[in-house]
Amino acid sequence: MNEVRIVVGIDIGTSKISTLIARIDDFINVLGISEITSQGIRKGQIVDIVEAVGSINASLEAAERMAGYSASHIIASVGGSHIESLNSKGVVAVSNPQGEITESDVTRVIDAARAVSLPSSREIMHVLPRSFTVDGQEGIKDPIGMSGIRLEVDTHIISANSTAIRNLEKALSEVGVDIDSVVFNGYASSLATLSDTEKELGVVLIDMGAGTTDISVYVEGSVAYSSVLAVGARHITNDLAIGLRISLESAEKIKLFLSNPQKQMVKEGEVSEEVSRTKPSDEIDLSTLHLPEDISKVSRKTLVEGIIRPRLNEIFTFVGLEIKKSGFAGQTPSGLVITGGGAGTVGAVDSAKRILAMPVRIGIPSNLKGIIDEIQNPTFSTVVGLAKYGSSVEAKEGLPFGISIPKIPGFKGNKIFGKAIDLVKSFIP
Repeated sequence: MNEVRIVVGIDIGTSKISTLIARIDDFINVLGISEITSQGIRKGQIVDIVEAVGSINASLEAAERMAGYSASHIIASVGGSHIESLNSKGVVAVSNPQGEITESDVTRVIDAARAVSLPSSREIMHVLPRSFTVDGQEGIKDPIGMSGIRLEVDTHIISANSTAIRNLEKALSEVGVDIDSVVFNGYASSLATLSDTEKELGVVLIDMGAGTTDISVYVEGSVAYSSVLAVGARHITNDLAIGLRISLESAEKIKLFLSNPQKQMVKEGEVSEEVSRTKPSDEIDLSTLHLPEDISKVSRKTLVEGIIRPRLNEIFTFVGLEIKKSGFAGQTPSGLVITGGGAGTVGAVDSAKRILAMPVRIGIPSNLKGIIDEIQNPTFSTVVGLAKYGSSVEAKEGLPFGISIPKIPGFKGNKIFGKAIDLVKSFIP
């Protein structure tokens, strides 16, 4: 990339709000990062604007102080069970009499694919070209310059509830920033964690957040299916709180403790002499967590196999049903990539392998520079993906709902898109 610019991404989640400020050149250079506990957000949607504004503002200011940069335009993530997707085809006749396909033909065919019937309460977020077909020849990634009479495109369209996006826009406008783009959580996370090989072979990405689980299915290099489940890692915390009769805060501490093998090894080492003759592997010492309920020792088997595993099994069963529903079951040999805050939950990988019978790995953001120690963690996949999205997209300011046009690799038609966008904007009051 010749042009150096700053991209600001804000991931607005159920449990946390993360902000990333990065300089985009040949790499994503992280300048500032922050993570704040979110207020006023439930299952990925804003339920209290005042509280949400306070949390977003705190996260943005913390990242700005670290980066020494004042943000005016941001790219925001959108999640929640209102997200839906569909695949749409567009067909046009090539306008050039010589039969050579131009940028305007590509623009027209994508517009044709975009013309789908949606309720007035829904708004298109993404129109992602999957592949082009020229006179029956399928699988073309960039048709510009090719000869043909008939041009077709297969696109993946992701739509969201207009109200949810308007509330997001209102909250961010009160913070004092403009939205350049809104991006689906699952799509953003896939940009940060998946390799090109995985996308080409076929892979399923699971972004397990606190309140929702986002699913993105890639087939032949592009997104083929997107959906959101209204279940997440917070349900595991709730189960622990109910099972042990403790507060949600204490349950969350225990869950994080169980999910950190290093801490457990230290603790087991401290009490090994005392417990070695009984059940060293099963007894867990929680005294260092200083829980208000004064729980000191619990059975690991009870927690992991009795409480956590059944909920994980349920989540991955739902994921399996969604994969089957997508129609692309059996077309994802690269398996499953789990990312998001819930990816580190103890036993998540084992449960996924057992329930879904496919290869499973944890997805961590890659290809970063700068302040990266903190963010090489599944928790930050979405916000890193927002920065990557910003580096590869012509985000058009002032569009309703921050709609943006993705750059197709090797495709030079973004100026044409820009002209079309300007024309649309001229009709918007």
